[in-house]
Amino acid sequence: LLLRAEQERILRLDPRPALTDGGLDLDFHGFTRLFHTRGWLTDPEFDLLRRFYLHTRELLPPPNLIIHLTASDAAIQTRLAARDRINIASAADASLLASFLDEWLAQVPRDRLLRLDVTEETESYQNVLPVILSRVAELPS
Repeated sequence: LLLRAEQERILRLDPRPALTDGGLDLDFHGFTRLFHTRGWLTDPEFDLLRRFYLHTRELLPPPNLIIHLTASDAAIQTRLAARDRINIASAADASLLASFLDEWLAQVPRDRLLRLDVTEETESYQNVLPVILSRVAELPS
């Protein structure tokens, strides 16, 4: 979480738009909650991370735009299996992770959220990139 907060702070110093894969909010609302649910974080550890997240989010403004990519369970399983790295979350965790993210995203104002289903998207994301870039261009500078 600290690394994500540092990345976000540095990116905000640059006047150009920036895009991160994941970020502070996803790491807390998704993975930290998942790890706690799975018993990989104790209650006191989770509470410390929750307090850190809340404090940090008070110091840093929320993202101007959250791009929420979704895909079918089958597509997620295929993509996880094809990754050339250790997966910290299994395909079985995908629905739990999605439920945590849905809870968080339900609180995000609609004008700050772009939801895209990428089930049929290619590895280059050539179909959704123009949609994303168009939405980013609309953001206030």
